[in-house]
Amino acid sequence: MTPAERDARRPRLLSVLLAVGGVAGGAVTAVLGNAAGNLLSELFVTVAGSASAGLVVIGVVTLIVVEWRRRQREQAGATDDGSPTSTAPTLPWPAGFTGRRGQVEAVVRLLAPEHAVAVVGRRAVGSSWCAIQAANLCRTDFPDGQYYLDLRRGGRARSPREVLSALARILATTPPRSGRPDDLADAADELRGQLDGRKVLLVLDNVDSPAQVRPLLPPTARTCRLLLAGTGQLAALDGVVAYWLAEPSADDAVEMFADAGATTPVARPHRADPRTDPAVRAVVELCGRQPRTATELGRRTAQHGWRPADVLQALRRAADTPPHQRVGVSPVTGLVTGRDTAYHALSAEARRLWRLLSLSPVPLDRRTIAALARRHPKRVATLLDELADGAFVDGAPGDRYEVRALLAPYARMHLREATSVRHRVNGQARLTRCLARQAERQVAGLAVGGPLDRDHRLPDDDPYGWFDLHQELLLAVVKVPAGAVETLPRRVRRWWFRLAVALCGWLAHAERLDEWAEVCSTVLANPTAQDRPEIAGWAHNELGVLLRRRHDPHGAVGALSLAVTGRGRRGTAQARMNLGLALLDLGRLDEAVEHLELSRRHRAGTDRAGQALSDLGLGAARLARGERETAHELLVRAANTFRSLGDSRGYAAALTNLVLVHSAMGEHLDAAQAWRAALREYEGVTDPTNRAAALLNAGAALLAVAPGQARHAYELLADSRRLREGGRPGAGLGRTLLHLGDAVAALGDDDEARRHWVDAAAICEEAGDDEGQRAADARLAGERAPKTRPG
Repeated sequence: MTPAERDARRPRLLSVLLAVGGVAGGAVTAVLGNAAGNLLSELFVTVAGSASAGLVVIGVVTLIVVEWRRRQREQAGATDDGSPTSTAPTLPWPAGFTGRRGQVEAVVRLLAPEHAVAVVGRRAVGSSWCAIQAANLCRTDFPDGQYYLDLRRGGRARSPREVLSALARILATTPPRSGRPDDLADAADELRGQLDGRKVLLVLDNVDSPAQVRPLLPPTARTCRLLLAGTGQLAALDGVVAYWLAEPSADDAVEMFADAGATTPVARPHRADPRTDPAVRAVVELCGRQPRTATELGRRTAQHGWRPADVLQALRRAADTPPHQRVGVSPVTGLVTGRDTAYHALSAEARRLWRLLSLSPVPLDRRTIAALARRHPKRVATLLDELADGAFVDGAPGDRYEVRALLAPYARMHLREATSVRHRVNGQARLTRCLARQAERQVAGLAVGGPLDRDHRLPDDDPYGWFDLHQELLLAVVKVPAGAVETLPRRVRRWWFRLAVALCGWLAHAERLDEWAEVCSTVLANPTAQDRPEIAGWAHNELGVLLRRRHDPHGAVGALSLAVTGRGRRGTAQARMNLGLALLDLGRLDEAVEHLELSRRHRAGTDRAGQALSDLGLGAARLARGERETAHELLVRAANTFRSLGDSRGYAAALTNLVLVHSAMGEHLDAAQAWRAALREYEGVTDPTNRAAALLNAGAALLAVAPGQARHAYELLADSRRLREGGRPGAGLGRTLLHLGDAVAALGDDDEARRHWVDAAAICEEAGDDEGQRAADARLAGERAPKTRPG
């Protein structure tokens, strides 16, 4: 018996049931009346009458349900057994379709030679509109039928069996008996046979998964065409030509906004044309040029009489305000986020991860993303795949990910709407803490890697590579608070400062002086530095060292004096040492020795590296005062400490100064061994400033000991000049040119030597190096002063 026959019998069975109920009720009443008397009879009449009434009600309800189901099947176009009815799903005509004319025509052209075409793009980008419009434009090319099937009807994705069953009802074929692959294949083969030789267009809309349509591929019908609209995963299917549909252009999005308002009853009939309003273009850009959002905003703006400038201001306030600051709830923002169907189709964890990614303006690697989201890296990988499939994120070199630039304001709006201030601040703190810890580990590795510690270094440990990859992120996180009216949240403040310290350590090693100065200025401009003097003292100390590297000793002394007064006892030791070196550059030897002695005294006994730094600076100061024995003792102690700690930079710096001590003491063999060892250390250390000083001392010592090796000395001094010429001219460059002239003179080129001495005199005068200027003038006058200190 067919389902149709069963449906026809149901009303008749219901009538019989109702009649039997009425007769049964009367018979029971008569029997009980004879057997048990009036009282018992009335009791059972009541019960039996209630039973009969219940049967009547059940019958009426059943009749209503049966009729409703019959009408639903008629509207769906088929009966339960799969046989077609008089009507079948046909192509809808999209109302209000705007823009994408060129894309629609491109899809029409693809349908001519190809059997299966897929219009793919992120959800809610307009792929359904584009596919349906293209199908309607080529309707006359398929006179045997154009059929449409929504694979996400009612918000639920259909299974492959349900898809084939629906197509079987439309095309009068046998539906699959089960969801097994062989049954699906048999049903698909019958569909192909039914379509073979017929000019039919099948439009399958809202394809969420390739599995829904895989049994239909490849389509072997010669004249039938299959047009799909859905996820980007369809592009990987064999036999399918994919046409990627991105967001509409800004002009098309503005057109959608304007058309939606034109078809809406407006509060102000004489409003300006949105197409000429620059605020409208900015609004659709902030909304990621999403068609649904642009259309709804255009309709609401016209309906309520909103000014586009006010809408733009509300959206910018929600998107651009720092996450830790509160912003009043705006109905415009709620409207924009509520219309984002692609976002709401994601899983809850994927939505949360996307919102958290908007906290970073630059790409993040998987490790940082896992720390930001507090999820296992494997789970993060799954969520990133989901976001990438939905075109929510973009990949970057180094296995990093970021929110798509077009959707970044959208993501920040969702973050503000769906996440409380406390959770946003917690996310900021997790991100800053993760970056600070990683940066501190990498900075600690910068001192490792020279000849002393190459055996202890991991094969993949590349501090410079890590900083080069993440430099944009680190600078962005540190610079975000610059100029903020409010201080950083307490949970973020500590880690932000530690990140700034580590970042400056790398910038100093990499000789990126401009960015180093910018970070220090950012720290000083932040209100946190005003609340905590030790932070301001650190920034002034960094600026002092920076100015000294730029050969500005007067500016360095000023900044370091502020650092000494602002830092605590432990920080004062480092600041006093730097101040002593700056005073040494100015020739104020007694003050320099005083500050260096205080620096050494304030160092903790367990701070071996700090003690070695103080010994190094004090040794240079004692040498400048002519106290050679004391200087030798301090520098040897510093070199031994640096060597035991594995600090190649410090060890090389101590050896560079020992070259001067040995040369002054007449120990030329020891001086040669010292400068050769120093140059070997600098081969594995990126420190052009100190390497230039070592080359200068080596060349000067070689000229003083072995004039016959003037060619070698010239090469060393020329290399030192090359390293110094990129920066601001200073005393070091003047001394280098001075001894370079000596080397050229030893090689017999007096004219070239004179040019070098002239340049040396001018640079030393500009840098305030009186001793170097007098030596250059003496050489120009025909005198020689071989005992001048190289630098």
